[in-house]
Amino acid sequence: MIFEQFYLECLSHASYLVGDQKTGRAVVIDPRRDVQQYLDSAREHGLTIELVLETHFHADFLSGHLEIAKATGAKIGYGSIAQPKFDTQLFADGERYSLGDVTLEIRHTPGHTPESISVVIYEQATDTTPYGVLTGDTLFIGDVGRPDLLVSVGMTSNELGHLLFASLRDKLLTLPDSTRVFPAHGAGSACGKNLSTETMSTIGEQRRTNYALQFTNIDQFINVVTEGQPPAPGYFVYDAQLNSQDRAVLDEHALPTRLSVDEVGKLFSAGAVIIDTRDPQLFATGHIIGSINVGFAGRYAEYAGAVVTPHDDIVIVTEGGQELEAKVRLARIG
Repeated sequence: MIFEQFYLECLSHASYLVGDQKTGRAVVIDPRRDVQQYLDSAREHGLTIELVLETHFHADFLSGHLEIAKATGAKIGYGSIAQPKFDTQLFADGERYSLGDVTLEIRHTPGHTPESISVVIYEQATDTTPYGVLTGDTLFIGDVGRPDLLVSVGMTSNELGHLLFASLRDKLLTLPDSTRVFPAHGAGSACGKNLSTETMSTIGEQRRTNYALQFTNIDQFINVVTEGQPPAPGYFVYDAQLNSQDRAVLDEHALPTRLSVDEVGKLFSAGAVIIDTRDPQLFATGHIIGSINVGFAGRYAEYAGAVVTPHDDIVIVTEGGQELEAKVRLARIG
């Protein structure tokens, strides 16, 4: 089996490539929008990506399912509760997907969102003990998914909390303690309040140490899990909706359009937001009046997403050679 985790520090996001060496068939789970690294890894391992599997409609980043599908012809998969507005393969609870020896079992684990799934991975179809489980935003290392993040889906946080409690106890904690846990996020993500810097654990370790898994009373669980959560960035609802729709595919290699001073002035007068990505020291020596300094260091895309709305026109000021990075990192959040 080929198993590879891709961790993007600036968004605290983990995605995965799972492949069968004998058959050369592979699945990518929860990819980010710029997908070249998955294509490169598959090629290096002699794999063909035939399925992109999403654990849910992500809110904190724009997923790369459409980009991979366009590049490879792969199908896009969700749990059967999902209702995406593009061609999709939907998986029932307990359904298995075979890559050859390597087998994926889909478990419906609603709670963070109604359509959330987890993916149990077996190195051999006949194995009784799984290699691991990809838990999406249902179970993190040290935390669990927020049931209060997207109440816009038409359910209350209490209703989602009841679903989450059942999913954790009935679908994930029933796995053997040795089962590796691979979540979709780590420390720094607004998807939880106690996420670990570790990117892998086991069911047994989480059973013992995860504060949210210690409750047997469902009301206490919901109260503790939902209290003290950080406010969600404004673009979260927009991204969750966009991830369920057909949209333009990102060309991650295409440079953004260069603008003249006059063009920048006209756009600014029309309401565009100017983001200056230079170091604060350089910004302080001189900048366009009205521009906002959001440097590349750290969580650039998230900080930019806090000062613009998804519908704003954006002008980027950047050092030469950083134009593409500035564009791609913003495109990751839509």
